[in-house]
Amino acid sequence: MLHRARLASIGVYLCSSRMSSIAPFSNPSLPGAAPALLDTRLRVETPEGIDLLLRPAGLVPRAMAFAIDLAIRGALLLVLFLLFGLDLGSGLGAMLLFLVTWWYMVLFEVLNQGRSPGKQLLGLRVIHDDGTPVNWAASLTRNLLRVVDLLPFGYTLGILSCLNHPAFKRLGDLAAGTLVVYRELPTADAALPQVPAEPVPFSLSRDEQRAIIGFAERQNELSSARREELAAILADALQVPPEQASARLHGIASGLLR
Repeated sequence: MLHRARLASIGVYLCSSRMSSIAPFSNPSLPGAAPALLDTRLRVETPEGIDLLLRPAGLVPRAMAFAIDLAIRGALLLVLFLLFGLDLGSGLGAMLLFLVTWWYMVLFEVLNQGRSPGKQLLGLRVIHDDGTPVNWAASLTRNLLRVVDLLPFGYTLGILSCLNHPAFKRLGDLAAGTLVVYRELPTADAALPQVPAEPVPFSLSRDEQRAIIGFAERQNELSSARREELAAILADALQVPPEQASARLHGIASGLLR
């Protein structure tokens, strides 16, 4: 039946957003391509065989974190020059500038779970593509290649790379095999919306019941536009206007769990 096909599509979309990996960023029009994702979460498998859901950080939060770190480094350099005086000599001054400019990021990323102060304030962290903590070699590579990302001026190549990569990677990330993601905070178990239970208007298989319950459980993970988009798929089958389909599905999910 038509409603079964539409309900199955909701299940597929929910699963794809939960179980997608970096590889499925492909053209959905191609044969065998993965379904279009509802969000930007990535699924990666660690060397220990553990699946992780990661949310790559876009250009704006990364730029804000970099600006914070840049301000901190500038303040640190000012304090050091005031403490040691302005007669350090060109050699010692250049060495001090290099250490603060480049090793600031490396030390924080390796020793603070991939988080510089700017990234920590924005809730970001650097990891390897497989979800493991960033190591010395990868951090050195991604930070030394900032010189390339800066070309020809103002981070032009880095910005273009971020905007054209599905995981928002700059050139340094591509070379080092790293990824900047949001640091996921511990969340409570998923809870269904507190709505009156409603009867199921048609018979449902076990998988179809799971799809409806999964939709209700993910209400806080999906944007309101995504929720309405998914629920509208079943509006005709539920015999309700599209804008009421989400609330109806929540009621059905509540009834299924009673």
